[in-house]
Amino acid sequence: MEYVLFDLEDDFSLIGIHSTEEDYRLAYLLNQNLNTKLTRFKHPLDFKDSISEYPLFEYEDCNSLNNYYLINNKCSTKAVSKNKGLFEGDFSTISYLIPEKKEVDFFYKIDGCNNPLFLKKLVSKLKNINQIVTCYLIDPTTLKSKDHLIF
Repeated sequence: MEYVLFDLEDDFSLIGIHSTEEDYRLAYLLNQNLNTKLTRFKHPLDFKDSISEYPLFEYEDCNSLNNYYLINNKCSTKAVSKNKGLFEGDFSTISYLIPEKKEVDFFYKIDGCNNPLFLKKLVSKLKNINQIVTCYLIDPTTLKSKDHLIF
């Protein structure tokens, strides 16, 4: 008998979203267009050895048993330069939740859903939102830092 191992932590689908909207505004637009109720999670995603925090919005759909998450891929942190002279002053650095996908502004993670037809329709609905430039499915297994999306 052959056994198949399932890694439940990897059971999610991922959509990359390109948008210039603020995270709270995008969450509102998704709620309006997808009939969801994304709310800001109490704590942002953060990691040991990092000062970066990534805002997180969550919606638990009791009917489909899917959990939806909107996650900002970019975090801007301010730092004060210790240099004097021409390069004196404050500057900011950008950190990425998934560095290999720097072009993606947000990730829409769906836990427990791997239905290709559902995901295709979802991407189509997202593309119809004017404030979303584009969006597409991302295969999480191709990401080097996919463990940042397991929470």
